[in-house]
Amino acid sequence: MHSYLRAVGFSKITKRSSIEQIIMDVVETYDEKYVVEDHQDGIFAEFSKNYGCDCGITVCGQYDEDNQFHVDYYFPFFRGTGITTQENVVIERHADKESFAGACDDLRIGVTLIFYLQNAAEYLQQRGREEMLSGNPPLTLSGLAKEGKILFPVEKDKEAVKVERELTKNRNHLIAAARNGDEEAMESLTMEDMDTYSMISQRIVTEDIFTIVDSYFMPHGIECDQYSVMGEIIDYMLFKNIITGEEIYQFTLECNDMLFDVCINKADVLGEPQIGRRFKGIVWLQGQLHY
Repeated sequence: MHSYLRAVGFSKITKRSSIEQIIMDVVETYDEKYVVEDHQDGIFAEFSKNYGCDCGITVCGQYDEDNQFHVDYYFPFFRGTGITTQENVVIERHADKESFAGACDDLRIGVTLIFYLQNAAEYLQQRGREEMLSGNPPLTLSGLAKEGKILFPVEKDKEAVKVERELTKNRNHLIAAARNGDEEAMESLTMEDMDTYSMISQRIVTEDIFTIVDSYFMPHGIECDQYSVMGEIIDYMLFKNIITGEEIYQFTLECNDMLFDVCINKADVLGEPQIGRRFKGIVWLQGQLHY
């Protein structure tokens, strides 16, 4: 049983027979279907069905010589909105099945983003023509969360927001220069980190950590595509799973100057969401490449 099924409204599914019925429903009444006929191991197929607003279940498998479909694996998905980044993305196959992980270096985050690729079949179709594609395909990131909390915002004046954006822009330029071997940029970043550490050490004595740290995006646990995030809620909506009737939140978050969407079961959210408040939780990061 996939541990993130509850994020798309299937929290009460506990029996294997129940998930098998849902898998058959996806295969028989799919919304999207991709077939890769020239796959090395046979005909690879991917079925996706929405059970809510841009969220549902994807089933992947292969057809045999008798045209019978055999399920290899399934996963819950949530497709975000907009384009998150257009940085270079590296795709690599997982060892145990025909699924893929993606890695992307985004200067705004400061760490390599590793995500689970949602459109594996489309990637396989396009892989042969990759050299013909100009530039990097746009990437939309989204996250599924099993639990989350709503925090109050940090009070800021307009001038402070303007200064912070300017500092972020300068830091991104320094990181880009440091990657290209600029020693002065490396020294500047080191000094900046030391100043930040000193400031936090002084303020943490009298202030709460979440008044000092406005947002963050950092790896969580052993699995490489799970992240602990906190970001400002730019927009949100509430909808229902069409089968179970469970209510699901979709949040649009601004985190480290990056916009992306998170999907979570309403029962797993502690607090009352409002635009301007912050969401804090652990997400399974997914990504969709647009060819």
